[in-house]
Amino acid sequence: MNDYVIRVLASPSDIDPQAWNALLAAQPEPSPFMRHEYLAAMHDSGSASPERGWTPQFVTLWRGDVLEAACALYLKDHSYGEYVFDWAWANAYEQHGLAYYPKAVVAAPFTPVPGARLLARDAPSRTLLAQALVAVCKEQELSSLHLLFGADADIAACTEAGLMLRHTVQFHWTNTTPSLSGTQASYTDFDAFLASLSHDKRKKIRQERRKVAEAGVSFRWSRGTDIAAADWDFFYRCYERTYREHGNPPYLTRDFFQRMADTLPEAWLLFVAERDGRPIATSLIALSTDEAQPLVAYGRYWGALERVDCLHFEACYYQPIAWCIAHNAVRFEGGAQGEHKMARALMPVRTTSAHWLAHPSFADAVERFLEREGAGIENYMDHLGERSPFKAT
Repeated sequence: MNDYVIRVLASPSDIDPQAWNALLAAQPEPSPFMRHEYLAAMHDSGSASPERGWTPQFVTLWRGDVLEAACALYLKDHSYGEYVFDWAWANAYEQHGLAYYPKAVVAAPFTPVPGARLLARDAPSRTLLAQALVAVCKEQELSSLHLLFGADADIAACTEAGLMLRHTVQFHWTNTTPSLSGTQASYTDFDAFLASLSHDKRKKIRQERRKVAEAGVSFRWSRGTDIAAADWDFFYRCYERTYREHGNPPYLTRDFFQRMADTLPEAWLLFVAERDGRPIATSLIALSTDEAQPLVAYGRYWGALERVDCLHFEACYYQPIAWCIAHNAVRFEGGAQGEHKMARALMPVRTTSAHWLAHPSFADAVERFLEREGAGIENYMDHLGERSPFKAT
């Protein structure tokens, strides 16, 4: 560590965007949600800001003038917008008269998408960064550190730094045809994808799509700079309404999406559902931005102003999957949770987070809990694996 300097920065604007993005591009699993533009928009739009309980303290590792490693660290005074749930841990602290908040979180705010979190030039630098995070938490007397939805390299570094691991399950669609020979290829079209499914799943999807079509609903899509300002405005109306129907204000502001349109348009794909010439619903899909990597799509946001049977499935699964096939995307990640996604051929994938707790007794208790929970996750994955939607091969 003698050759390195640790700097904790209070805002994404304190970091050179090109240096940050270059470091991200060098990672084995770069995520568009770790791009400087995305994180800066979260902060500058007021979506993830100190006023909303997300105080940036980005930790950077320098050797001379060279940025060797960096990560997006936030001090949190709540656990909203994380999707790895630790409310029970916070309640246990409170019951024992201890403060769980503030805590430290390494994550893309409101974005449960796996990918690189510890951006580093090499494995030793990544491990040093993980160790630096623990040191920062100890120095600030924080209760805990949580790295959410990390890439494999991040998890290895966290394990070496002494953090505990926690597993959850997501559902991802993969653009590969099952084969008796073991060889795989991309689907040629949506019908070829349907042909790979069991009869009942294939029939169910066709019925759901028919209901939407017979309701007079059609779809159009636009990507990047082709997304019109009016479409962004309509999308936000739908997005905001969906949150408020569930009794919550939306996490993200309209200004956040405007900043995405201005600074990172290539990362977005918008589907608009129309009936009788009027837009009635939208789904917004994120796309990977590194042209050196295979194209990946991420299901993110959806909303509707009118109710149509099965419209959610069409907007959030079937339209994106058809687009992915047509544009040779290798994967469509459906987001957090949702066992029902398996019926649409989004298969279970284990995701991992890493955790450190300062209090020794609570750390021991959480470690025992994670061992039990981890065994349950493995059993759950085995159970899901027995319910494949694909034809037997």
